[in-house]
Amino acid sequence: MTSPFAISPFASGRATAVSRLAACAAAVLLSACGGGGGGSSGSASAVGTTPVATTTPATPSTPGTTTRTPDIIPTDFTNYQNLCAAPRTGVDSNGLTYPDRQGTLLDELKFLRGWADRYYLWYNEIPNDFYMADFTNTLDYFAKLKTPALTASGKPKDQFHFTYTTAEWNALSTAGEEVGYGVTWSRSSTTAPRTWLATIVEPGSPAAAAGIRRGDMLTAVDGIDFVNTSDKPGVAAINAGLFPEHAGETHKLSIQRAGATFDVTINASVVSSASVKSAKVIDTATGKIGYLSFEDHNAVAEKQLIDTFTTFRNQGVTDLVLDMRYNGGGLLYIASELGYMIAGPSSASKTFERPVYNSKTAPQSAIPFRNTAYGFASPNPVPAGQALPYLNLKHVTVLTTAGTCSASEAVINGLRGIDVDVTIIGAATCGKPYGFTPVDNCGTTYFSIEFQGVNAKGFGDYADGFAPTCTVADDLSHAIGDTGEGLLAAALAYRTGNTCPTSRARAVPMELVRSQAKEIAVLPRVRQ
Repeated sequence: MTSPFAISPFASGRATAVSRLAACAAAVLLSACGGGGGGSSGSASAVGTTPVATTTPATPSTPGTTTRTPDIIPTDFTNYQNLCAAPRTGVDSNGLTYPDRQGTLLDELKFLRGWADRYYLWYNEIPNDFYMADFTNTLDYFAKLKTPALTASGKPKDQFHFTYTTAEWNALSTAGEEVGYGVTWSRSSTTAPRTWLATIVEPGSPAAAAGIRRGDMLTAVDGIDFVNTSDKPGVAAINAGLFPEHAGETHKLSIQRAGATFDVTINASVVSSASVKSAKVIDTATGKIGYLSFEDHNAVAEKQLIDTFTTFRNQGVTDLVLDMRYNGGGLLYIASELGYMIAGPSSASKTFERPVYNSKTAPQSAIPFRNTAYGFASPNPVPAGQALPYLNLKHVTVLTTAGTCSASEAVINGLRGIDVDVTIIGAATCGKPYGFTPVDNCGTTYFSIEFQGVNAKGFGDYADGFAPTCTVADDLSHAIGDTGEGLLAAALAYRTGNTCPTSRARAVPMELVRSQAKEIAVLPRVRQ
């Protein structure tokens, strides 16, 4: 059984065919900040030329030709599971023998089609104008297995459809590990001219060792003009330098800081990201405020959150600023534990989120505010059933950007569902009230929307995100957790005066460059 995830498994990793933004000549949509398949996935690649479709188009009907019969949707799709064109051999990371058996590409496609028809939330909106016989790989085929519908605002109804290689997903979900530099960029565009700014620099990472700082602007990759290059070979070389495939790769980045440009040599490695980046207690005239920068709802977050809230409780914290501006989501059970640690015993056993599946799936039990640790497998696990610390708050301030997604939004929605007052400072969140159950088949883990999450009041319609109480631009000129940083300063000011600062200019919207995983939600499913 897969681990219980939430309205957003998490993010990070390399890009793949479905999510990679023009790692090849053809740019592909960044699936919820990553995703994909091929030989990688998860993180979105980087740069692109004009986006084009990557799927093989169906053969059109022309006068005088015979109309093709749509593929038959397998109702016995489980019979095709683990039948692989290239079966894995040996054992997985848990020492278990792979279940793969010799099969064909057609077997893999039949499994995907039948699985989507059974579990995809909008299964009846999947087009039937494409054919298995026209595809040469599973990734392009999977990319077609979703609704083409748009929302009222004109956005794709399904923006969160992607894959990871199973090895990548396992490393990312259990240990927060991925091959890279340990830097997350904010970008204005994938196509030229591009403005990319260093937003998160992981402590102890290759990026930190190379001297990259928050707010630095990327100007060149391996000597290629990053800002203006648009030709296919240049784009491919830039993506190769920004998103290394293997640990040990060395690349040169040109950085601009305070008007000066300099080069750094950076070596890719396996980077472990801390979910809790910063935590401290701020003394004010009206009491002690806990500040928590939280970036990933993954397995390693469980102990980090428990330790942080234990410290907050012991130091007498009476209010909380929860900084989730870059938290794309992750495990829903982690989100429910976080909700309990904020709200306390009054929330125990109440509905945190109830998943609503398609018409073919029986109603499922709601996820409660968990008052004990789930005990996720991680390098530093917490015993299952351990009682969680709590602050017993009726109000919390959340710092957000468009990078606040999925499980992070579930925290906001879940708390509001039990009448905890949530003040939002920053920008509108990403808008992802949906989740998945990751499914591994033949070495690829697929993420396809399976449920919509609603809170205790039955609300879950926030596909356009949660609007901020105060709109404040992300401030890359200050370190995260600095009381002079724009969002935190605004939160502290609003707490005392209930007025939004007027001097905080609104910046041009920037998108985080990271992998899909941070913006997916997953739950375990009981299968017959």
